Amino acid sequence: MLHFPGFSWGAGSSAYQTEGAWDKDGKGLSIWDVFSHKKGRVLRNDTGDSSCEGYYKVKDDVSLMNELKLNHYRFSISWPRIIPTGIKSDHINEKGIQYYNELIDHLLENKITPIVTLYHWDLPQVLQEKYGGWQNVSIVNHFNDFASLCFEKFGNRVKYWITFNNPWSVAVEGYETGEHAPGLKMRGTGAYRTAHNIIKAHAKVWHTYDTQWRGRQKGLVGISLSGEWGEPVDINNQKDIEAAERYVQFYLGWFATPIFHGDYPQVMKDYIGRKSTQQGLGSSRLPSFSSQEKSYIKGTCDFLGIGHFTTRYITQKNYPASRGGASFFTDRDLAELVDPRWPDPGSEWLYSVPWGFRRLLNFVKAQYGNPMLYVTENGVSEKMQCTELCDDWRIKYYRDYINEMLKAIKDGVNVRGYTAWSLLDKFEWDEGYSERFGLYYVDFRSKNKPRYPKASVQYYKRIISSNGFPNQREVIERLHANISSKRHSPNCFKLTLQYNFCISVLTFFMAVLLTLLTTKLLQHKPDTCTMCLQFSKG
Repeated sequence: MLHFPGFSWGAGSSAYQTEGAWDKDGKGLSIWDVFSHKKGRVLRNDTGDSSCEGYYKVKDDVSLMNELKLNHYRFSISWPRIIPTGIKSDHINEKGIQYYNELIDHLLENKITPIVTLYHWDLPQVLQEKYGGWQNVSIVNHFNDFASLCFEKFGNRVKYWITFNNPWSVAVEGYETGEHAPGLKMRGTGAYRTAHNIIKAHAKVWHTYDTQWRGRQKGLVGISLSGEWGEPVDINNQKDIEAAERYVQFYLGWFATPIFHGDYPQVMKDYIGRKSTQQGLGSSRLPSFSSQEKSYIKGTCDFLGIGHFTTRYITQKNYPASRGGASFFTDRDLAELVDPRWPDPGSEWLYSVPWGFRRLLNFVKAQYGNPMLYVTENGVSEKMQCTELCDDWRIKYYRDYINEMLKAIKDGVNVRGYTAWSLLDKFEWDEGYSERFGLYYVDFRSKNKPRYPKASVQYYKRIISSNGFPNQREVIERLHANISSKRHSPNCFKLTLQYNFCISVLTFFMAVLLTLLTTKLLQHKPDTCTMCLQFSKG
């Protein structure tokens, strides 16, 4: 039996997606408040105005985490909730600080470690209107002021800080395609300028913590990057191999390579520079760092957060350079493909491809010197009209992806923690409430936003309790007992949980898993270490 001491299991959320209270207690406007209030920007014109009402349900939600036996909880601080305009010298909102103090204290009282994200996409609207948001380098200092305030107010209790969550989406979907707030379509330039300033802001905050706070607070500062794996369509075709590598470099490497090595991936500089020249431009659309900036940025990462959900097949595809057709996507000269056999229960972009997770983690190990890693987001959605608490596909997704993570740890990848995404169903950006990632079902039609556990809650709880994969028969027995104890609750009737069908499906599902596992073990394949891997509690 393999042992991995000191591992941490958690779940995550973000401020705009769960807090609600969008205009209460002195909170300022965020770009997502403004964006979601514009008709047609979000599916069904949903907004995060109330979302999960997490602002009012701190004790309730921490109780859910305690029931799950979480080791850590990842959440974000809303910049405009504590600095309404985003400019520290204007005003600090003490009620916002009080809210996060309450949340942090309740977590610690329940022995749950807070992992805090400083920026999960909810930029103060004033900074967007006044400076152009992340397009303007002046935002770097404002973000540093915000981070410094958070270190001052919360750093005596928070020891894990994440500067940015998935800056790829901020840059590409916020300033290139316009799918996300602030909804700008600055094709071919906007995403690159945004990313450039985000990287500078990250580095400045890391240095601020390192020089002013680390000695007293003994914390760590990292960043959470999303990375989907790219697999060559033809593994014997050199052009496909290079295209797949390019896909990952334009996704994860865009941010990780400067932070670990001081500059953008060479392949990005080559491709964007060449296309910029072909378009008649005097310089590359990809900004450059000075030698001083490279030195300043390099090494500004105490740990790396990885958000991963899915994989794509990649093949070479040439896009002719034209001044009017420049874009992040055509700069890469590749095409993304999916296997129609891959399961896709929810989001149109999210296919379950577990083997890509292990490959991505090993890529990070090889490229960046095996840094300390935390999986900061991993999970799957469902997209259905009816209520469904028997989320057997989510159980399968978690089982398969966690298993691939365990294989990566066996490969020597330095993974220290895993964060299920997400604790609750919540506002899913431009998809509104049409997709559900939560371990807990949230009834958004009810004013009180009650939470109900899905079947995956019991499964993940057993993984945490066992510090690895538990015995499957025990999972079924505990799930049976849990649902039986609640089946006569009026709330469960409202949710129309088909109890007998649920148990039958899960029993059949677990039986199939055990059969497959037994078959694999009999074949003596060392790569199929599923249930035998277990963590030692640390």
